[in-house]
Amino acid sequence: MPPHQPATCGYITAWVTVKTRWQLTVDPVEHDTLTTRAAACPDVPITTQPA
Repeated sequence: MPPHQPATCGYITAWVTVKTRWQLTVDPVEHDTLTTRAAACPDVPITTQPA
């Protein structure tokens, strides 16, 4: 995660977008971390196009 707190939500959005677009797996620890940290972010829909 970026050390600059305001950048965290954007970083998580980019991370999830890449994982979704390329159909990459997410391990349980990664899922829990992303879910926990994203809970503090605004609820913004993410759209992707198939790779």
